[in-house]
Amino acid sequence: MTAGSNVQARQFKALADDTRLAIVDMLCGGELCACNILKNFQITQPTLSYHMKILTECNLVKAHREGAWMRYSLNQKDLKALCSRLSGICSCCGQDQSQASDSSPNRRFKEDPS
Repeated sequence: MTAGSNVQARQFKALADDTRLAIVDMLCGGELCACNILKNFQITQPTLSYHMKILTECNLVKAHREGAWMRYSLNQKDLKALCSRLSGICSCCGQDQSQASDSSPNRRFKEDPS
């Protein structure tokens, strides 16, 4: 496993949480203050900080302080790389399996003819 794969594994793990996935979805609209993110959830500020720490540590989200508040935005570069990886994985599902040859590298097991 490469270092890039390890980072992406942590990113996928971070996105496996409903709250963090919703936060990333919110940030698709642009940079937000922590106070504006918090308004959309029934969680405490320390809980939001915990989620944001996970998202920033895996490089999906960038953070900077503006006065008393933290402002967050998506890390476009890493997010695009993660989307590209997921697109590659999803492309395996696009092949019509009934037409796949037994020698296909994506075909690990022969189907039971019965």
